[in-house]
Amino acid sequence: MTFPGGGGGMFGAGRAGAAGLPFAGVPSEMQAGVDKLLATEPEHPEPEVVFEHGRPDPDGSRLSLRRLVRPYWAMSLLAGVLVVVEALTLQAGPKLTQIGIDDGIIARNFGVLVLVAVAFLVSLLLTGFAQAARVKVTGRIAAWVMNDLRVRVFTQLQRLSLDFYTGEKAGVIMTRMTSDIENLQQLLQDGLVQFAIQGLTMVVVTAILFTFDVRLALITVVLVVPILTVMSLWFHRASSKGYIRVRDNIAAVLADLSESLQGVRIVTAHNRQRHNTEHHRQVTGRYYETNVQTGRINSIYGPGTQVVGVAGQLALLAIGAGMVAAGQLTIGELVAFLLYLGAFFQPIQQLVQLYSTYQQGQSSITKLKSLLGTTPDVVEAPGAVDLPPVQGQITFDDVTFGYDSSRPVISGVSLDIRAGETVAFVGPTGAGKSTLAKLVTRFYDPTSGRVLIDGHDLRDVRIESLRRQLGVVPQEPFLFAGPLRDNIRFASPDASDDEVWAALRAVGLVEVVERMPQGLDTVVQERGQSLSSGERQLVALARAFLAQPRVLVLDEATSNLDLQSETKIEDALDVLLEQRTAILIAHRLSTAMKADRIVVVDDGRIVEVGSHDQLVAAGGKYTQMYATWTSQAAEVH
Repeated sequence: MTFPGGGGGMFGAGRAGAAGLPFAGVPSEMQAGVDKLLATEPEHPEPEVVFEHGRPDPDGSRLSLRRLVRPYWAMSLLAGVLVVVEALTLQAGPKLTQIGIDDGIIARNFGVLVLVAVAFLVSLLLTGFAQAARVKVTGRIAAWVMNDLRVRVFTQLQRLSLDFYTGEKAGVIMTRMTSDIENLQQLLQDGLVQFAIQGLTMVVVTAILFTFDVRLALITVVLVVPILTVMSLWFHRASSKGYIRVRDNIAAVLADLSESLQGVRIVTAHNRQRHNTEHHRQVTGRYYETNVQTGRINSIYGPGTQVVGVAGQLALLAIGAGMVAAGQLTIGELVAFLLYLGAFFQPIQQLVQLYSTYQQGQSSITKLKSLLGTTPDVVEAPGAVDLPPVQGQITFDDVTFGYDSSRPVISGVSLDIRAGETVAFVGPTGAGKSTLAKLVTRFYDPTSGRVLIDGHDLRDVRIESLRRQLGVVPQEPFLFAGPLRDNIRFASPDASDDEVWAALRAVGLVEVVERMPQGLDTVVQERGQSLSSGERQLVALARAFLAQPRVLVLDEATSNLDLQSETKIEDALDVLLEQRTAILIAHRLSTAMKADRIVVVDDGRIVEVGSHDQLVAAGGKYTQMYATWTSQAAEVH
């Protein structure tokens, strides 16, 4: 195993006096111990991560506990063997007790008592060993399965289309990755195994009871088993519905919490804390009510089974005492029978709690199946090919699209954008400008018609090869928690610091970064809250500049900049747009005027196309927009 730093890292014989090292090397008397320790360290190769848009989850809506555990069948088989050993050794006690009473105490044979005691100790040791090994094995299986499942769920979330996130709350999605998987972990690590142990115990004890006395065993089966079966069937039906509601309501609680945290500034600014608290109280109240309901079901089933068990034991004690008096049963056999009878009823009580764990796990499986079985709206065709390096010609061929299929947002749009041309889409809010840009990036697919780049239908190319050649600056730039350098290099992780600084100079952000306490190493807080909205937009522009895409989409990229900042990046935009195909979604006509052509979009249709001068001279929709904009600019001035 190697450590970074050239000299073996912290333990290596580093260079004396090297900057940043706490000491120069390992003392000679400790070197042998260090070498021995390093020799036992396992290798940790870089994990190989494979992600393909066209590869769905291997199980999807067929997800089940059996499918989750199947890759680890060998360890599962070992766990099964240990469960059998544990269940059998646990039942040695009553039989040894019967031998000790009948053949040792009553027969006054001290040697038999010693042998029984030794056998008892051996059975305890075997049980302890089997339990320890079983816990270790099942814990490892649960850890493997949960790790795989978390990666699969996260991969599915990366694969899903944007419309999924539009219709689903973030808190509900977080529930799938947190409490649902934690429920499954608890079930896999201990719940299923205990279920098997207790179930096997009941089978083994039932068989042993029949070997002691068939009549008493039949009485047990006839008196107790039918009642417990009816109660268990009722519990299964009632609890399964209850735990599904529990999963839905905990998801609602986390969704409300997530939304409140994300909007905390708005809540504070508008003094809505009390209203939010009251709303959250109602949400948690519904979660409380479902928990009370499942608790009520358990309160009926648990004590009910206990009453049935105690009543059965009392009845059999009375019957067995009569059989002892009649000489049909020995005292040792009666004691052993009653001990086994307790071992028969004890699993029933534990199965109540285990069944609750099982039902919660099954509810989580149901939710995860729904998520993993969700098919993205934007799917990669089975025969999709890599998009070759593009020049950047974009064609909208009679494109119609609507987020709701019954209400198109754009209708019958046809437009050719030449390679290297900058085209600005302008128009009123909701006209469909951003939707056209999203179709180019293939965030959505058109309902009808085609979108092509260099003659390639976007539905026929691999999504990764498409987006690798696209750059997007959204209206609301998103920054990740971490160093500023990593945010700028997000689309180009191998870029050098010199290239990062060149991108900063291009967008006029150098002075801002130099004023930061740690420069490029300054940590940007979650969602970039430590930066102003204008600074976040400039970082997003620098990120796009560094990626050097062939096609660039700027969706209201200057909307959050003041006039001074906007002026600062005008030259940067000229550099950024040079020799690239660019689509500008603009409300500010000063940005649109930089384009080679301006496309006026209104009510989902293209109503005018031309240069700024041509459209002003045409006296149409754009002329009205330009007149309004110039009058507002004059008032501000």
